[in-house]
Amino acid sequence: MRFAASYSTAFNGTDPDRLVAFAQHAEKCGFEALYVQDHIALYPGADYGAGELPPTLPYFDPLDCLAFVAATTRRILLGTGVLLLPYRHPVDLAKRLATVDVLSRGRMRLLTVGLGALPGEARALGVDFATRGRRADEAIDVLRLLWAGGPDGVGHRGEFFAFENLCSYPKPYEATELPIHIGGSSTGAARRAGRRGNGYFAGGMLTESERDRQIELARTSAIEAGRDGAAIEYTRWGAADISVERVQDLAGHGVNRLVVGFAGTDPEQQHDEMSQFAERFALPSR
Repeated sequence: MRFAASYSTAFNGTDPDRLVAFAQHAEKCGFEALYVQDHIALYPGADYGAGELPPTLPYFDPLDCLAFVAATTRRILLGTGVLLLPYRHPVDLAKRLATVDVLSRGRMRLLTVGLGALPGEARALGVDFATRGRRADEAIDVLRLLWAGGPDGVGHRGEFFAFENLCSYPKPYEATELPIHIGGSSTGAARRAGRRGNGYFAGGMLTESERDRQIELARTSAIEAGRDGAAIEYTRWGAADISVERVQDLAGHGVNRLVVGFAGTDPEQQHDEMSQFAERFALPSR
């Protein structure tokens, strides 16, 4: 099992020193990655099904945030949980992701994308909420096309994006593409993970049997698409006080990675919880 730490500016605030200290301590403790969340804009009454989001929550742009973190760390991988893919143009995004990956020397490797659940956010960005699934599918294809393309350029003509003879440089660091994980709790997300993703980051309030069905759907969808179902990584959320027995149980359900949030208004308390977690699971401290 691999463990990553989640940092939410919505709850920890926007102090850059606190962010850096958290990331550096996570790296020192041996966490594989740091994940950050994403919202482009909120509004009064925004509700994604699990409760209303206060419109003043300060979400950093995730890629700017991770680039900042990369400059102050050496090893920890960079992840999003999740980047709202339908609301970003893939031509611009291909450049931004490759840039962070090159500047971090290959650490932008846990990109997780999702569709978004706030209709008002979609409207504000000129995106038809009902088409965001198809838009995300096409965007994933465009990202990979641009990363793989050479100096002669590549072309694409789809439902949402079109271009000819386009070159996108720099390329990802010593790689032909970046892994793309799919986040979500729907059957559509599970199928997308199998058909197009390198991994599935399951969210939502589902029972364990429902989650079992979804990861199985992701793997069978991969096989149907001519891909290796066993290669689909399976990521879940975890709590700071999770037990060794519970982690062993999750591993039995095929989970490869847990992304753990550490609550608390006091940074020292957060760091202590991270250290205790790392000791409990014998993470490779640095």
